[in-house]
Amino acid sequence: MQNLTTDTQTPPSPKGLPLIGNTYAFLQDPLGFLLRMQDRFPRLTTINIFGRTITILMTAEDAKYILQENNRNYHKSEAYKVLATFLGNGLLTSEGDFWRRQRKLAQPAFYKQRVALMADMMVQETEHLLTEWKEQSAEQPRDISQDMLKLTLNIVTKALFSTDVGQRVDGISDALNEIMHYADRQLKSFIHIPLKYGTPANVRFIKAVKKVEVVIYGIINNRRSEWQTNPEARYDDLLDMLLHTQDEETGETMSDGQLRDEVTTIFMAGHETTANALSWALYTMAQHPEVVEKIRAEYNTVLGEEVPTFEKARELRYTMQVVQEVMRLYPPAWVVGRRALSEDQIGPYTFPKNSYFLVCPYTLHRRPEYWENPEVFNPDRFSEENSKNRPTYAYLPFGGGPRLCIGNNFALMEMQLVVALIARDFDIQLISPNQIVEQDPMVTLRPKNGLRLRIVPRKY
Repeated sequence: MQNLTTDTQTPPSPKGLPLIGNTYAFLQDPLGFLLRMQDRFPRLTTINIFGRTITILMTAEDAKYILQENNRNYHKSEAYKVLATFLGNGLLTSEGDFWRRQRKLAQPAFYKQRVALMADMMVQETEHLLTEWKEQSAEQPRDISQDMLKLTLNIVTKALFSTDVGQRVDGISDALNEIMHYADRQLKSFIHIPLKYGTPANVRFIKAVKKVEVVIYGIINNRRSEWQTNPEARYDDLLDMLLHTQDEETGETMSDGQLRDEVTTIFMAGHETTANALSWALYTMAQHPEVVEKIRAEYNTVLGEEVPTFEKARELRYTMQVVQEVMRLYPPAWVVGRRALSEDQIGPYTFPKNSYFLVCPYTLHRRPEYWENPEVFNPDRFSEENSKNRPTYAYLPFGGGPRLCIGNNFALMEMQLVVALIARDFDIQLISPNQIVEQDPMVTLRPKNGLRLRIVPRKY
């Protein structure tokens, strides 16, 4: 794409209101606002939100530049400090050399061969949910978003801890939900009341964080105690990998505090974002029964009466295309923020140190130059033939560059297996032909007010 031509070196900007700039327009409809900006400004635009100047980058080329090519000049934006109040200094929020060390330590836990070992567990947890569905009336709509939150929490819990810690994590989903609502309010508020002041919202947030910490520290302490008693004791789970991994240069392992931060980050990312993506997948499948039939036919051809394994799941190519297309239309991480550590040049524009930037996967995934009829659900976009000429950074459901989500392979396999098993056993139906589910762009992209659908067992 050619550079934007301009007579000055000032980036183009939309008009705003006195004092508050574009804040009101953005908060009223963040997704619609960003789409309008993409339509108006072919490369980038600078807006004013909460008194802060932010540049929105519209193209895959510029997204690649700050996320990959010059990534060391771009740290996470100030918004991530809100997330750090409960995630601590985990992979999502840490920076610089510390982040690189932690990423190196954690990476082996997410190698494909490690993720492959978890396929059977994912299938078992999904089968438990499907059994529950079969035992209940199909006539009554279900809040699918709650079902998916429950399922993904069970899966990430087993992946992290392998042993049955069900009673310990009871209620942790509600705590995580409270934390996400708090973070969303903080990000969208003009006024930030410090946590030391006991407002109702602050009290709920502190209680929720403590609930999560008690669970996680309790499991870590039990595992360390067992390890000290029996140094040969090992578990086939992510916590075991994180406990035993050592820095190649110093031989150091993670402290309990760092383990807490990394486990909390995995809990949140592996629970919330995947549940939202699966909810949108079922909503889309309810709108497109022909897609469900194709998934079902592929399952029957590849697996017949068998249950999916990691090796066989790789042959469910159309099912994976459905997952990829869902995450194009409904990327859980719908916007990414960065801050420049030093002055930089992007196209004809010079940006000073501490400039703020947004890359918006939601709008990139709808840019007509990259996606024909972008609002249309079409899994065939992700066939090998149709994907080969598309810019890599036109599709960013897991971010990009060195900070690509460490759990992307885990999440993709989980979603592929869940979608395949549900399509095998159930028809997914809208409550009414005109049912529309609104998108709620919180910290992640959620279905607004949940998602109610009918899940009807197939008649064989």
